Amino acid sequence: MQCSMARTLYLVAAICLLPGVTPTQHLAGQPMDSTGMGGGLKEPEAPEVMLELLWAGLELDVTGQLDIQDEELASTRPGHRLRLLLQQLVPRDLEGTEQRPQQLQGVREGPPLSPWDFEQLLLTGLSCIYRLHAASEAEEMGRWAHVFTLLAQEVLWDLCKGFCPQGQPPSLGPWASILDPAP
Repeated sequence: MQCSMARTLYLVAAICLLPGVTPTQHLAGQPMDSTGMGGGLKEPEAPEVMLELLWAGLELDVTGQLDIQDEELASTRPGHRLRLLLQQLVPRDLEGTEQRPQQLQGVREGPPLSPWDFEQLLLTGLSCIYRLHAASEAEEMGRWAHVFTLLAQEVLWDLCKGFCPQGQPPSLGPWASILDPAP
């Protein structure tokens, strides 16, 4: 079940990162909102590059930090950028991760998330999967699975803006059974 959840998130990330499918368009040369992140993170990577980095796999170290497994890919400019994003934007603990969906509920009615915020949302969801795999207690696994479900719902909310009927929330539908932490 856990492997299918990881593959599911990779699929969701791939779909969301495909050109023309992201919630907002980013024009080349136009900086993204990266306040406080330094100059190296202003331009998004091409979706196929990010997918290659994520598909190579990440590892969770004892400090709770995610890192790229493939050293050669990690040494590239996109690899350095992804490492910075994982270090500076993705919460390392359950409490910090649980706050992310709560923060996003207030912006459901507004415009789609910026590419920067959307990328952070996807990477936080990916982080949940790795932490779910590392969890040793059923209660902790259940909490990580629940947070991942909330984050996946927020991805759907954002992608649905301007397309879903007014007042009807998007549904995980059959995906909910995949994300259900119950055995």
